Amino acid sequence: MEPLSADDLPDQALLLIDAAPIIYVLEAHHKFASRFEPLFQAHAAGRLSFAVTTVTITEVLTGPLKAGDEALARRYRAILESWRVIALDADIAESAARMRAALGFRLADAVQVASALAINAAALVTHDRAFSRVSSLRIIS
Repeated sequence: MEPLSADDLPDQALLLIDAAPIIYVLEAHHKFASRFEPLFQAHAAGRLSFAVTTVTITEVLTGPLKAGDEALARRYRAILESWRVIALDADIAESAARMRAALGFRLADAVQVASALAINAAALVTHDRAFSRVSSLRIIS
């Protein structure tokens, strides 16, 4: 897989990051980390802003907690909370319900899309093909 480029994104673009790309980069996944690393490098350089949903926090922390690694879970949480955290409120919940009804998304995926739209994200970064059904939001995968 080719690495993604941040070159076509405007300076300070806000990206909503789904769980899989975060996990790949944090855990240095042998096959997929290199695809998403350029976006994380652009973020580290101050070119991009990241946001995550509370659903993403749940998904990212599950692995370390399942392994009983509280220190790693705390480290991951600190990273995630250094980004903009998007809580599930009533407006996002209703938008997610509409996504589920119209596009048949799973709950977590619908929350991701609804959250990205709510914050006017420049794109949603994911490794999930289900998001290709969304036409109202740029999907980077």
